[in-house]
Amino acid sequence: MSNVGLFLSGAVLFLNSFMLLGKADAKSVGIFNIFVGTLQIIIPFYLIVVSGQDHWELYNYASIFLFGLTYLYVGFTSWKGLEGSGLGWFSLWVAIIGVVYTLTSIFHFQNVVNALTWAMWAFLWFLFFLSGALNKKIDHYIGLVAFVQSWVTLTIPALLYFLGVWNTPIVNQIWTYVLILAIVYFIISYFRLK
Repeated sequence: MSNVGLFLSGAVLFLNSFMLLGKADAKSVGIFNIFVGTLQIIIPFYLIVVSGQDHWELYNYASIFLFGLTYLYVGFTSWKGLEGSGLGWFSLWVAIIGVVYTLTSIFHFQNVVNALTWAMWAFLWFLFFLSGALNKKIDHYIGLVAFVQSWVTLTIPALLYFLGVWNTPIVNQIWTYVLILAIVYFIISYFRLK
């Protein structure tokens, strides 16, 4: 489920980026968020119920809920045209949890790619906090970050997993550089927009 979830998350984030860039209708994109968010609540809930209840297994399934709840919240907020401060504060909570997943990837699993990926996701959730809760006018920047992340943290890694090459040393090394380049792009883009 986790890689199928990444694949679907890539589609959601791709559409959300166009919504933030003013190129896609919020209500239309909201419906897709609700659809994928619902799947990413129901499926991990089922997997937890039938799992062996190992703490690392639960740790992995719990991360899917972070995406599912975010998509549901974005979906209903967009679809109903709601004010986004609640979503912003929720995003801060998720960003903090994302930092925990980042640190766990570094110190427990020694997995640089996962650590960089979680750090990027935590950054994106933090941007949603700045926009939604603190009313920072950064939607264009968030749209750029979301667009890049839809590909480099979700869609392409899921596709590489489906092709059976994701966990190979060469792909791991290449993807470390890809993620670092994406982070450099985010920094440069931020200063260009100022």
